[in-house]
Amino acid sequence: MSLTENPPAPASVPLLRHREFRLLWFGEATSKVGSAVTGVAFPLVAVVTLEAGPVTMGVINAMAWLPWLLISLPAGAWIDRSSRRQTMLAADAVSVAVLLSVPVAAWLGLLSVGQLIVVAFAAGTASMFFTTAYQAFLPAVVDKAQLAEANAKLQGTDQVANLAGPPLGGLIAQAVGAVTGLFLDAVTFVVSAVCLLRMRVTENLPRPQVRRTSTKQEIGEGLRYVGRDRYLRILAISAAVDNFTLNAMYALTVIFLIRTVGAAPGVVGFLLAADFIGGLVGAVLARRVATRFGSARALLLFSLGTAPFCLLIPLTQDGPGLLLFVLGILVPSIGMVVGNVVVTGFRQAYCPPRLLARMYTSSRFIQFGVIPVGAVLGGWLGAVLGIRQALWVITVAVVLGKLVRLIGPIRSVRDLPTSPPKEES
Repeated sequence: MSLTENPPAPASVPLLRHREFRLLWFGEATSKVGSAVTGVAFPLVAVVTLEAGPVTMGVINAMAWLPWLLISLPAGAWIDRSSRRQTMLAADAVSVAVLLSVPVAAWLGLLSVGQLIVVAFAAGTASMFFTTAYQAFLPAVVDKAQLAEANAKLQGTDQVANLAGPPLGGLIAQAVGAVTGLFLDAVTFVVSAVCLLRMRVTENLPRPQVRRTSTKQEIGEGLRYVGRDRYLRILAISAAVDNFTLNAMYALTVIFLIRTVGAAPGVVGFLLAADFIGGLVGAVLARRVATRFGSARALLLFSLGTAPFCLLIPLTQDGPGLLLFVLGILVPSIGMVVGNVVVTGFRQAYCPPRLLARMYTSSRFIQFGVIPVGAVLGGWLGAVLGIRQALWVITVAVVLGKLVRLIGPIRSVRDLPTSPPKEES
């Protein structure tokens, strides 16, 4: 079946007046608030309610990312020949169901670590499908010339939503219990689904009779495209190194603040919000610095220049020493989001539309497939070395890992290209 597609708004139409973009924007921002609440509430349920240790925390964190390793490649091939919006709607529905299962089980006295592990995997699977479809859907909503602006607005709003989420999650956990935060997250996914249903954008899907290749061949095409392109390849590898080291650190963050530093659950939420303050600053700066310095140079400058601040995290102490933790996650977050905005816009403009989902999942397979290993390794290091000592090892690895971006063509150009070589298009 072939569907007609409403053309994206011309670049002359401001995005704030673009109805379909506003709906996408609002729905995503709302669900991000809920997800940010869950980002604090979920580990607090494990640590405070179920008394999970560092290894268990590593496993739970790994489960959220394991779908990228196990099923992201066939998912990308499937999404490239399916409705991206319908995929996003299905992912929202799954998220609602699995998140609601936690408060229901807690209220019935049946909640267990095993259930949290299953929920983390199921929610991670839904997020993987939604995120992939979302990245491939945006170029159908806005004009190519507006992708940079749209990504900056979406990233900025995500950071605002994420900024509100951790303090809210911490306060909810302090006042009425962390499981209530998961209930609120489920409601925000309902809002996201309603916004998607109201959008008038439809998609051009390939006719069944022209689908000549198998899923395996389509997966291979996506992997080869990323593997052979010198820009996409190094961006995927460098992001994989980042994700490996950072998620080893994230696996220990909450347990470090509560058990080693001695912070209260409500305080933890506010401390983690520093990550998103930095992200908001990064989203505001991204377009400006990319224009002034060039997209490639801005990527390198902010990636390498902000990472050393994470070495402040293991120095954190209670009281005024908490400021070290705030700076340790706020400043690197600025660099991460500047890089994310630059790289996301580059990929969406650079990759042929027919390969967008497969390019995205192939890159994410490399980038996110290492996260479960990093998370489990972080938990294991915390158990073997002690939490603070493990964080020293991990944060040094975070800083050194940024140097991977100096390999390949990025260091020698001012701007990342906006289209692939003619033979790849």
